[in-house]
Order: sequence, then structure tokens, then C-alpha cells
Amino acid sequence: MPETLGGVRGSSGARTIRSRPQAGQRLQTTVPSLVVWRETSTGVLFVRVVMVMSRVSTRGTVRVHFTFLGRYVQNDFMIDLRRLHVLRAVHQHGTVTAAAAALHLTPSAVSHQLRELARELKVSLIEPQGRGIRLTSAAHLVIEHGDALFARWEEAESALAAYRGGEAGLLRLCGFPSAVTGLIAPATALLRKRYPGLTVEVTECEAAAGFDMLMSTDADIAVLAPPDGFPHPGDSRFDQKSLVEEPFDILVPAGHPLAHREVVPLADAASEDWVLPLPDSCDHHRRVMVFCAAEGFTPRVTHHVQDWSAISAMVGHGLGVSLFPRLSEIPASHPVVRLPVTAGTPLFRRLLSCVRGGSRDHLLIRHGLEALTEVIATHPALTPDRAPVAASTVSTVGTASTA
Repeated sequence: MPETLGGVRGSSGARTIRSRPQAGQRLQTTVPSLVVWRETSTGVLFVRVVMVMSRVSTRGTVRVHFTFLGRYVQNDFMIDLRRLHVLRAVHQHGTVTAAAAALHLTPSAVSHQLRELARELKVSLIEPQGRGIRLTSAAHLVIEHGDALFARWEEAESALAAYRGGEAGLLRLCGFPSAVTGLIAPATALLRKRYPGLTVEVTECEAAAGFDMLMSTDADIAVLAPPDGFPHPGDSRFDQKSLVEEPFDILVPAGHPLAHREVVPLADAASEDWVLPLPDSCDHHRRVMVFCAAEGFTPRVTHHVQDWSAISAMVGHGLGVSLFPRLSEIPASHPVVRLPVTAGTPLFRRLLSCVRGGSRDHLLIRHGLEALTEVIATHPALTPDRAPVAASTVSTVGTASTA
């Protein structure tokens, strides 16, 4: 015979029954009752509640028999978003070790999270490949849907931030060096003045690291110049939008024959020595080679230097010329002149604002993007058709733009 559940009577006369019912078990009660029990499934604690009501007649209490035909059904197919985030990081970085470094975890912790996720989903997510691992087809399917899940979660956080008011909290920005000096730093100052309760953190990084920081939530907004291998615009993990087209100037030594021009056609620098980064060190070398090829020449690169200040120093000592992005600053002590440069096609690099998919409407992120837009609109070097500051004083040795 099925066991009758025991219980305790509350002060209101209702009864709370604290044992888990079994299929076919019969409950006898003469008062309204709550059946409450706790159980653990896949490491998660659930509290189940069933209300059982009885009716009281004028002649006294009526005994009610309630039979549990089956346990309360709880869908145990739940995905821990943190584990899904780990899987996405492995996909992003290619190895468990690299993913662990990006997530500030140990490799063993990453492997454990992957095993737990595979157990929850009841599919294999990784398989050996040589000395490393590779993701299975099932893992790629999970990642595809996971990107959509995270985008929806970002939208939910955006809605909650709007509900809370959005004038306090933490906003993290990152970008490449000249974007930090020319855009992110003044935008941060503007945000601190406008929203005193807002904490803004800035990190300098290169493009690839910027995407990693967005994925690991170490940054909320990244200002980047797209290099080779940039995630395509349809990548649902990121929301990428054009921020500004930054012009290039030509940098020549003070006293150089080109220094007295108001505008320099790029083809006029075909016979000059050039100072550029190494071909595989950054995207600037490739960009300059493309610009020059469009004008019918290949630059004679005699010195390979990557840092903008170092390039300026080399040019100032008469060792060559170079193309210089408008936002990059030049030390005032360098005897160089920067001039507008023309070609058959406009010479610029497109800067993007990048955020996680679904997060652009987050109120704090929207504040950050609006501040960047305001800085660009008032930046003297980025005003349409505005020449670099040094162009009006090209014959003065040591004059350099700090735009």
C-alpha cells in the first residue's frame, strides 16, 4: 500500500509536507498542504513545490486523497553559460592553453569545464588531433547557437541597464596606441565629467587582442583598425561599425624638397627611401605597399621600424620618408614635417567601434560610443578636408603635429 506522507502543521492551519513523493504514492490531507522537497540533479539543487488543496464542508473536514502519478518534471537540459563561454574561447584561440590564458584560468580548469559541458549536452565536444585537440562537429553546432544565446543575453543586460538608469557602473575601453591618445583618452575624460558615478578603464592593445578582450569580457568597447584576418562583418559574436576614416599624411624631413609643398602627390615620393615596419609585423607595411602600387611604384624600403615615434625619429634624421596616420602624435623635438598626401584613391584607414553582439544598446556602452563620436566630431585633425596642423608651417624645423 502506498505510504502516506507525514507533515507538520503550520500556524495558519495549513500543512507543509517535506518528503519527496514517489510515483503512485498517496497523500491524505484534511487541510490545504504544500508538498516541498529538495533534490539534486546534475549538481544543481532544486526546490520542488506542489500545492494540494482540500475543501472544508459545514459538517466538518473532508479527507482528500491525492495520488502522485509521476514526479514533477523538471527539464534538466540546461546549459551553463560559463561553460559555453569556455568552449567559445577555445574556438577563438585554438588551444586549451591559449583559452585558459585569455580567461585567466588554468588549462586544467578549462578542460574540466569542457568535460562538464560535454556531459550536460551528452555529446563529444573535443577530440585529439596530433599533440593537440580539435573541436567536433557537435561543438561547432553548439558554438553557432551559443553565439546567438550570448547576443540575446547582452540584449537582456542592455535592457536591465536602461532600467537601472545607466549613470553608474564599469565601462572598459580598449584600442591601439594612437586611438587611445587621439580618441579614447579624451572620450574617457568626457565620460568622467558627464557621469561622475561611472568608472571607466582603458587598456592599450592591438587589433587581435582587442577581439580577445571583448570575447573574455575584459573590454566592452574596442576601437580598432581592421587588419588581415579580421572577423567578417557578419560574425555574430561582434557588432562592428565604422567610426571614422583616418587620413594618412606623408612625413618628410624638415628642409626636404617636398617639405615646402602644401600637398604632396604620393607618386612624387617614388624615388625616396622609405621607413616602414617589417612586412609581417603589422598591417601598415601591407597598406603602404598597396597605396604605392596603385600609383605605379614599389617603395624602396631601406629601414624597418614599427613604433611611430621611432619612424618619426628616423625621418627627422633624413633617413627616409613615410606615411603617417593622422591620429599618431609626433614628438615636438623631431625635425619633421607632415603634409597632406594625394593619390588616385583616398589614402585612409577605417577605424571601427567593436562591441559584443547584442550589447550596443547597453546604456553604458551607448554612453561610451556617444563620447567617441563627440570627440571625433570636434577633433581638429579629423574635420573633413582639414589638413594636418603642421601643414601651415612646413618650413619650420622641428614643427610637428600633435593631432
